[in-house]
Amino acid sequence: MKMNRKTKGFIGGFLGVTVFLFIVLVIHIATATKVVYDNATLQISRINFSPPIDSLQAKEIHRNLKAIPGVKNDRFNTETGVLVYFHDNRITDAQKVYSQLMAKGHYKAEPYVISPELVAKPVCPVMNTNSFSYKFSKTIQNIFN
Repeated sequence: MKMNRKTKGFIGGFLGVTVFLFIVLVIHIATATKVVYDNATLQISRINFSPPIDSLQAKEIHRNLKAIPGVKNDRFNTETGVLVYFHDNRITDAQKVYSQLMAKGHYKAEPYVISPELVAKPVCPVMNTNSFSYKFSKTIQNIFN
């Protein structure tokens, strides 16, 4: 089969760019440094509120939460009733924060508890360890480490 010169040039250029980008991807994965966090004592926790919380109650919860020693920052989603907050685990833990918050406001809420399967997972729970991209990245890292 005879090919046009432009077609050969296009296919050659496309393959060249593809190989170049693949090499750049492998080099990037191989040279990526592991992230080291200074805030190793910072922990994220969650509390689920069952009845819908309005904005006034959310502000009250925010004030009560900020008054608890060790709590750094919080975000409240009034639509879903989910409170996510950061705390220093050297000062307090999630159960103490929950107990103190409930004592200050008598809210109908429950702390979020992670399932044992998620606790045992060695990577981020959102990551799919069976995916091609995860396995490819781990293979490249293992080759160069």
